Amino acid sequence: MTESGLNVTLTIRLLMHGKEVGSIIGKKGETVKKMREESGARINISEGNCPERIVTITGPTDAIFKAFAMIAFKFEEDIDNSMTNSTATSKPPVTLRLVVPASQCGSLIGKGGSKIKEIRESTGAQVQVAGDMLPNSTERAVTISGMPDAIIQCVKQICVVMLESPPKGATIPYRPKPASAPVIFAGGQAYTIQGQYAIPHPDQLTKLHQLAMQHTPFTPLGQTTPGFPGLDANNPASTHELAIPNDLIGCIIGRQGSKINEIRQMSGAQIKIANAAEGSTERQITITGSPANISLAQYLINARLTSEVSGMGPL
Repeated sequence: MTESGLNVTLTIRLLMHGKEVGSIIGKKGETVKKMREESGARINISEGNCPERIVTITGPTDAIFKAFAMIAFKFEEDIDNSMTNSTATSKPPVTLRLVVPASQCGSLIGKGGSKIKEIRESTGAQVQVAGDMLPNSTERAVTISGMPDAIIQCVKQICVVMLESPPKGATIPYRPKPASAPVIFAGGQAYTIQGQYAIPHPDQLTKLHQLAMQHTPFTPLGQTTPGFPGLDANNPASTHELAIPNDLIGCIIGRQGSKINEIRQMSGAQIKIANAAEGSTERQITITGSPANISLAQYLINARLTSEVSGMGPL
């Protein structure tokens, strides 16, 4: 890898179950500390009482491969230990799940599946790219399984593809949801209940999505705070209008309407874009749905505009 001049800084995200994360962290964090020191990569593990956690590995490519090797061999060691008292005769493969921006998955699969087939054949690892995006994100899971050596070779090849085909535009990263912590909406802020405390909910997109998915009214925290209106299923849908400059409307619509359809799907709102009025520099967008659907649609539209204006190019 270094010979081919690809020794650049890269970030790889892994999706792990709680048990796997526990194995990586080790007693008093000793295992992850050792992995960081020996590989030279930064290894961060997402917080939270979620069934799934995100492990982010950042560093030069050679440091990332060392970290991956240590994780793969640790998981193999766990499998060996679990088999000492087991009657199973065949040893299960080591499995890792990468989280990859959907915009890079096409390059990873290749024309007619040619690239992924080549990776499978040259490394001996099994590689599968999920068809659907992970909830509330623009990322997909890529599952790799096999012997540790095969996994390391496979990750190297995936890194090459990711470096050669950078993600297009901004990526909405996947954030695992907490284990069914209730959400309460009050005074324009969402709170999750943890123990006896109401903790402000940090993730705007997840919050709005949860609200959009719920049809029950939320209880206000303290009667002085007004609750969020419109979440009762009996409430009629409301309408919100936006004016978007003509030169930015293309990034909202996307190629052949792909982006606006994605926003409709993710938000659950109906979105209509008026035809350009003669002499007008703006186009009218009408969003119809519950207040939560409308909020989510607005958030997604604003996110696209922000990425376009900040020069990140179309998503």
